[in-house]
Amino acid sequence: MNFLNEILERPSNERPYLLLVVGYPAEDAQIPVMSKKPLDEIVTFR
Repeated sequence: MNFLNEILERPSNERPYLLLVVGYPAEDAQIPVMSKKPLDEIVTFR
């Protein structure tokens, strides 16, 4: 996946990876209340 480092202009010591979470949550699982950031705060268009 070195092509991603070139496309995203990242250093070679950073390695892209994918983490897949599978399964079902526990019956008593608690999910924190979080809000989404506005798009202009997390993305830059060139």
